[in-house]
Amino acid sequence: MKPEDIHNVAVIGLGRMGHGIAQTFAVAGYTVRGYDNHDGARASLHDRVRKNLEDFAAHDMLHEDVDAVLARISVSDTEATAVADAQFVVEAIAEDLTVKQEYFARIESCVAEDTILATNSSTYTVSMSCVNMRTPQRAIVTHWFNPPHIVPTVEMVPGPGTTEEVTATTMALHRKIGKLAVRVNSEIPGFLVNRVQNAMIREVWDLYEKGVASAEDIDAALKGSMGFRLAAFGPLAICDFGGIDIWSKVFEGLGPDICARTDVPKAVKDLLADGHVGTRTGRGFHTYESVAETESQRDDIILKLKKLLDDKGE
Repeated sequence: MKPEDIHNVAVIGLGRMGHGIAQTFAVAGYTVRGYDNHDGARASLHDRVRKNLEDFAAHDMLHEDVDAVLARISVSDTEATAVADAQFVVEAIAEDLTVKQEYFARIESCVAEDTILATNSSTYTVSMSCVNMRTPQRAIVTHWFNPPHIVPTVEMVPGPGTTEEVTATTMALHRKIGKLAVRVNSEIPGFLVNRVQNAMIREVWDLYEKGVASAEDIDAALKGSMGFRLAAFGPLAICDFGGIDIWSKVFEGLGPDICARTDVPKAVKDLLADGHVGTRTGRGFHTYESVAETESQRDDIILKLKKLLDDKGE
């Protein structure tokens, strides 16, 4: 399968990630069929994508009529119908290993032999999710980040048996739809970005639990410093600018004192025990009066940043 052979894309799972993935392919001109085993997700897909597209249009980042994009997205009543004519299929179903293994064992008999099968897992590798497949050589991880229709990076993680053609085609396809496709050479749980994120969050949670600073000040401090710089340059480039010699000295001094725990802190467990999981419940480390308004504000800020960085790259 070559990139130019791909015309129809199927997205299985139309929730928080899947609807944005479907939108991205449709904006790039692909015919997209989606399926979700929840009636509500299927019924609300076009409304959710329309809202996203209107946000893009408001920032002058959509160069086509909203209805024209939506016309390229259809919702199927069955999983098999959704993938029947697809050359590329990506799943964004539950992050549950058993569910993913059952899906991949089931789906490969519903598509052509050369159809590429991708998994939008944030944790599980091809070797884990596709263990029951007859043809794991055409499977690959494509790890998108929330919100997927805005955040540029998609990690590409082939399995040990994934063919180079499948990897190259998947990389080229995602670059064609405007994504920053990054190849991860080693098949390790969490891949690249999530391992770095978790290392940071471990320290942040520790600082929060110790009362070093409030949740508001922790977020403000990081957003206005490392977050500000990381939007323009990667961490290794930041080391180069600061001087690797200086960073080495800082690491030697702080390394032994930085949190190395492997269990979830009590402060986080207490939030979970009280049912506070974040924006989904209206409270986490912060309290949210309107989840919809908060997410809209988030998307507005990220869209402005994306437009700025896109313009910088031209």
